[in-house]
Amino acid sequence: MKTYDLRSDTITKPSEGMRRAMMNAEVGDDVYAEDPTINRLQELAAELTGKESALYVSSGSMGNLISIFLHAGQGREVLCHKDSHIIHHELSSGSALAGAALVGLEGARGKLNTAVLEAAVRPDPHNPANYDLCRSGMIEIENTIAGVYYRRNELEDISAFARVHKLPLHMDGARLFNAALASGMSVREIAAFTDSVSFCLSKGLGAPVGSCLCGSREFIAEARHIRKMLGGGMRQAGIIAAAGIWALENNVERLAEDHAGAKKIAEALAGRSWAEIDSADVETNIIYFRTTGQDSKSVVRMLASAGILGGADGPGKVRLVTSLAVSSEDIDEICGIISEL
Repeated sequence: MKTYDLRSDTITKPSEGMRRAMMNAEVGDDVYAEDPTINRLQELAAELTGKESALYVSSGSMGNLISIFLHAGQGREVLCHKDSHIIHHELSSGSALAGAALVGLEGARGKLNTAVLEAAVRPDPHNPANYDLCRSGMIEIENTIAGVYYRRNELEDISAFARVHKLPLHMDGARLFNAALASGMSVREIAAFTDSVSFCLSKGLGAPVGSCLCGSREFIAEARHIRKMLGGGMRQAGIIAAAGIWALENNVERLAEDHAGAKKIAEALAGRSWAEIDSADVETNIIYFRTTGQDSKSVVRMLASAGILGGADGPGKVRLVTSLAVSSEDIDEICGIISEL
């Protein structure tokens, strides 16, 4: 029986072209900033995001943690959504290592808005009456979050709010290129609303490892120090950075196929008695549906028995993710299997 892996877009493997690029990569010692392939990747990342500089880091989690270190730091609050990755999937590193307090806020479909931010931001810290209150340190947003992207007006509002309150705005853009494709905005346009932004090379873009953290020249210079402190100083890592360059040059536009595939699967699920979903809610490559009549783990087992691997995301909720590991032919076969379950 053929298996279709829809657990995550992190399961992708390097293509032959990407492997050749890795094999032929020119390398040096990146701790001395002498790896030419890493330097080229960082220059490309800065150019794509419109930021002054960029830093290659081992993961999106490291990129987010470095940003929390530098923007907030010890004893200050990070205002983020209650469903954000930095709260649930990064082992509380923002608190445990950077010393910041992660404050989870409400917001429809995983997105923050200025109303909840206004209620959460701390009052004037220079007022003696507020001396014992924790200070707001930064705002963090995730784009996409659960496959949902921020609209231009939403980014404009949050960015303006951050400026008024003199709070740095960091974007966890693990799937930034998915957000750009779905929104019709360029990566540069989206990043312009932020002080710093990170994006993953190892999800839909298909590289085996790594993320890029982008920001001002001063911010990235400090980020390099924090990366080293966290054990992230890599040596001849141009071998893996080459995969990131290849991904950015070859795999961005094809993300549209992942989005189209996710929409087709959502439409197939909409006709099943055991799945509750509105296909209009599927905006990029991530599908969430609620189970009806049985718990999510039972539905995941049923799908697995038919060759479709997914994940239970809490009681009554299942997640499926499309990626370049799943072809358009695979999508048609998956939809056929779902229609028979």
